[in-house]
Amino acid sequence: MSAFDSVNEWIAKITDLLKTLVVLGIVIGILFDDPFGVIAGVGRLMGQFGDAGLAGLLALIFLVAMYPKK
Repeated sequence: MSAFDSVNEWIAKITDLLKTLVVLGIVIGILFDDPFGVIAGVGRLMGQFGDAGLAGLLALIFLVAMYPKK
């Protein structure tokens, strides 16, 4: 196994952990009135895409298209 494969494996594990934490934060925010501000942060992020107009929409479509599907 090369060093590149090892780094990719670590990055994939960290990314999966972060995705899980975001989902957990959203669920906790729904249940307990968003104590950590995760829902507000996601709302601000989506608002930035919306404020950018067509360019933001294209960037969002590009990100979704490039997201690897399992």
